[in-house]
Amino acid sequence: MVGATDWDAPAPVEGWAARDVVRHLVEWLPALLQGGAGVTLARGPSVDDDPVGAWRVHSDAVQALLDDPETPSKVLTNPHIGEVPLDEAVDRFYTADVFMHTWDLARATGQDETLDAEKCAVMLAGMEPMDEMLRASGQYGPRVDVPADADVQTRLIAFIGRDPRP
Repeated sequence: MVGATDWDAPAPVEGWAARDVVRHLVEWLPALLQGGAGVTLARGPSVDDDPVGAWRVHSDAVQALLDDPETPSKVLTNPHIGEVPLDEAVDRFYTADVFMHTWDLARATGQDETLDAEKCAVMLAGMEPMDEMLRASGQYGPRVDVPADADVQTRLIAFIGRDPRP
């Protein structure tokens, strides 16, 4: 995010600008944590006014939660996922979301789009068996066709419904 200057540039998520990628990341987790674990994260400035500041405050709050020795003993309860230790829930759902949206933000702002290939491979392997469920959730667009021998990042980005072509 450091190199981003045009927060209104279109993102590869339909109807979103770069600013909306940040908004998504700083808004959905606090709501999930509050509703499912009674945890309140510190709120930063408005994403409209200061997307970088909003992200920094949010990121620091998530890190403080993960650093808290009490966090592993807390449970997140959600009708879709049941009961999950809070630290596991953050890792399983939020870390993955940040990882994938890193590409969206990089694409929108003209920055380096390279993601860690090992992490891409792990995520793709974990998501492919859940293809139908993921599509039904409405959180992912239709898979984009790419060559079978494309690199793992290209396959992951295409799997989640983004067009990886320049």
